[in-house]
Amino acid sequence: MKGVGVFPKQRELRVVEHPEPSITAPNQVKIRTIEVGICGTDREICTFAYGQGPVGSDYLVLGHECLGEVVEIGAAVKTFQVGDFVVPSVRRPCPDPNCGPCRDGRQDYCSTWQFTERGINQLHGFMTEFFVEEEPYLTPVPPELRDVAVMAEPLTIAEKGLTQAWQVQKRLVWEHDNRDGQGRGHGRNAVVLGAGPIGLLGAMKLLIEGFRVFVYSRSPKPNFKAEIAEQIGAEYISNQKVSADELAKHVGNIDLVYEAVGEGHVTFEVMRVLGINGVYIMTGIPAEKPPVPVFADNIMRNITLKNQAIIGTVNASPEDFAAAIRDLGEFKKRWPKAVQALITGRHKIDDHRDLLVGKARGIKNVIEF
Repeated sequence: MKGVGVFPKQRELRVVEHPEPSITAPNQVKIRTIEVGICGTDREICTFAYGQGPVGSDYLVLGHECLGEVVEIGAAVKTFQVGDFVVPSVRRPCPDPNCGPCRDGRQDYCSTWQFTERGINQLHGFMTEFFVEEEPYLTPVPPELRDVAVMAEPLTIAEKGLTQAWQVQKRLVWEHDNRDGQGRGHGRNAVVLGAGPIGLLGAMKLLIEGFRVFVYSRSPKPNFKAEIAEQIGAEYISNQKVSADELAKHVGNIDLVYEAVGEGHVTFEVMRVLGINGVYIMTGIPAEKPPVPVFADNIMRNITLKNQAIIGTVNASPEDFAAAIRDLGEFKKRWPKAVQALITGRHKIDDHRDLLVGKARGIKNVIEF
């Protein structure tokens, strides 16, 4: 069967003839791939900065954002039936028996750094016609979300990040969990850095949590990302037009920043204006670049004197995947056109090179199988 793979030693990207997998254990599920999303990680792997195939393979099949359909189940599978839609998770546990997170099913917090990841590190990904996966690493998808469920994996980043933020903010014991029944974020201000898929999905999540949301991104209006932000009820502000200080004056106390831009200069410039008791969620994994100047002393003073917290979010738990599917359903009810507009192109496998190494365009592009 066909797949898209990278050959790290040869520094090549091409369509490969990949062996069709079969079920070999009773808890496994065979899945027909429907769609695979293209993300920045895939594009970075295609620069050969990282990415490693399984032992014994000279290539790595790409793809970790996936929607598929069950075509066969193992004898012990209880959750799924043939015809069900599913999204797979990415990270798999390390083998160390002393790694508490991995032994507890929370390999997103792996303490040994010996985990493997589908389509990224030592495990083939989903950018191929079929794959086999173990039942615990699959999340069911309602049929009505078939058109948007490929975005579940990037949404899990926001799900996990906000879960961590709420855990941190339990320190504010005088705050109510759900203000006036309008969401835990009601009356609070959130700034989202970046208007890519992770940023806009994060903005949607923050809005349904009740936050007043500002999307702070590079391109001046008018542009289609700004249009989507404003369709969902966020305010779009260009960092080319409005400085971080002006942003803070306009917003008021910035209670939460959700960074989805992967750009050090912008990230730390906005960190400088995080509000009192604020939480800063970092998701970006920027490429190696020369140092950038930051107001380090000012940031340190604020973190200390304003009781701020900075957390990172990467990968996700089964609960985060379930929450992402649930919230995609809520997004589709509230903003059907906007959430569907995040997928700006559906392509065939022959377009893989343009999508993976050509100029980045649109918001979320997917390959259909």
